Amino acid sequence: MSTSVVKKAAGLLEPRDEAQVITAVNDARASGAPLEIAGGSTKRSIGRPMQTAATLTTHRLSGITLYEPSELVIGAKAGTPLKAIEKELAKNRQRLAFEPIDYRKVLGSDGEPTIGAVAAANLSGPRRIYAGAARDALIGVRMVTGRGEAIKSGGRVMKNVTGYDLVKLSAGSWGTLGVLTEVTLKVLPMPETETTLVFEGLGDRQAIACLSAGLGSPFEVAGAAHLPAGIDGTAKTLLRIEGFAEQMTYRSGELKTLLRRHGVPALLAGEASQALWLKVRDAEFFAGEDTALWRVSMMPSRGPEIGAAAASAGGRVFYDWGGGLVWAAMPAGNDAGASALRSAVAGNGHATLIRAPESIRAAVDVFQPEQPAVAALSRAVKDAFDPDHILNPGRMFAGA
Repeated sequence: MSTSVVKKAAGLLEPRDEAQVITAVNDARASGAPLEIAGGSTKRSIGRPMQTAATLTTHRLSGITLYEPSELVIGAKAGTPLKAIEKELAKNRQRLAFEPIDYRKVLGSDGEPTIGAVAAANLSGPRRIYAGAARDALIGVRMVTGRGEAIKSGGRVMKNVTGYDLVKLSAGSWGTLGVLTEVTLKVLPMPETETTLVFEGLGDRQAIACLSAGLGSPFEVAGAAHLPAGIDGTAKTLLRIEGFAEQMTYRSGELKTLLRRHGVPALLAGEASQALWLKVRDAEFFAGEDTALWRVSMMPSRGPEIGAAAASAGGRVFYDWGGGLVWAAMPAGNDAGASALRSAVAGNGHATLIRAPESIRAAVDVFQPEQPAVAALSRAVKDAFDPDHILNPGRMFAGA
């Protein structure tokens, strides 16, 4: 390994700049020694177990490289802590609108989430249904491919794309195509306040109908979740609105009228509302458990079917994204509920295993199995960017 790459300890590489990332990747390629790619190491247990010779962490690639509040754009090196980005944006009452989830509580991990990992894992929270996912805000990346080549895609503005959209391709690739070294994102203004309508006692299907009606209204619902009985006390169906304080009374009143057949909601405002949605965002209701944890995404109308399938296998669920995202805590034995959940999905969604013992993650598909044609395309993309399969080999799919 070149001495230009910082070594903190045996098996740990800590490059300080993109040139050192290139050196590390080229050395790994030459020696045939695969690398685990990490940021703040908060999500290392998501994915299949890997056999790697060293871990390359980007946490020393840190610092904001661009921030233009008037243009609603920020750029930073990949290892920049997420909290540093959020702190800087808050100075101008701006934010990352996609509300990235923090997995530390459900995974029991340490470290600090980094902005590069947010992009690489396409992390998004409850506001995704309103503002889009991380990939929708990502407008530019720099990364080092498994060929040891530095590439740049995108820029500082949103625009139509011709050819390959490498920015979107990198989002959700989990470090299997390249090592992100810098990202650029669009940001949005922070609202003055927020209010959550809380309906109590609804069953799953009635709750999803309530959420769907709220999301289909013109009142800009920015969060729609359902907590069945036993998740956080009595059953709670949540609709969040954000904006200026004077808007809250009007919009909440209109939503009450629209949704009156579902009952009379209580109103949760300001910090109390924010605290509840942080629990929803981070699936905190299932933190500190020995259960396996799944994220299942599909059509909201089919969310209750996933809930029923999970319950029949001894699991517990709650719903986000208007029912389109089901968090399922399942018994951690056998296949951790994979057969029950994937049978319910039936190829019309995605079931991702977020938390499980290593032995189960080695035996069960962690990410949703791909159809043969899609799998072939995925392999071709992997071969193009990482022909020797030295970057996070096998993390997403066996042999990839």
